[in-house]
Amino acid sequence: MKAFDLTGKTALVTGANTGIGQAIAIGLGEAGAHVICAARRACDETLSRIDSGAHLALDLSDPMAARDVFADQHIDILINNAGIIRREDSIAFSEADWDDVMDVNLKAVFFTCQAFAKAVLARSGSGKPGTGKIVNIASLLSFQGGIRVPSYTASKHGVAGVTKILANEWAAQGINVNAIAPGYIATNNTEALRADAARNAAILERIPAGRWGDAADIANTAVYLSAPASDYVHGAVLNVDGGWLAR
Repeated sequence: MKAFDLTGKTALVTGANTGIGQAIAIGLGEAGAHVICAARRACDETLSRIDSGAHLALDLSDPMAARDVFADQHIDILINNAGIIRREDSIAFSEADWDDVMDVNLKAVFFTCQAFAKAVLARSGSGKPGTGKIVNIASLLSFQGGIRVPSYTASKHGVAGVTKILANEWAAQGINVNAIAPGYIATNNTEALRADAARNAAILERIPAGRWGDAADIANTAVYLSAPASDYVHGAVLNVDGGWLAR
């Protein structure tokens, strides 16, 4: 369907070497996009599953790392997926762990969005709308508090807020800014949870769909938010969680 066709578009996906980022990169590639896989580590496995792609070394522990990425190449779609998490009781949480997580998960997201938007608007010409799509990866902890992850929770609440303010400012200029809040997804990051029989059972009992999500569930939503089908969607945070938040 043309509404979901990304042929001729170029997408940049951060954290594309594994997990949800890898699935999104593959999904965008299957929809026809040329995909730039941006990550600190090699993305060979991801690129082997994409018809047209490239690797970009990008370390977002420097929140300004992407400041010059968009100026010299035409990128239509930005997926801000890269993120980190640190676990500790809030009473003992360190300033370093707070800053490290906020830098990658929130500050880098904002300034990467800013750099992308500057490039999109610059090439569109004075007074004319641009054409660009931004998809930020939020979390169920954009809405809930969680336990022992204070900086992650704060950062993901921030991602939801930044998504909305940028949509307010850029929608009329032709840039869609939206976010996806993944639920419990079966990736290498959740392997320990799924291997814990009691914890796994408790999670499944809470999910109305009765199953863990697949990374492809997030990828399909990212394709939708990157494609013409979502041209009138601005500032949304779409829960892809099997009904977890509705419970």
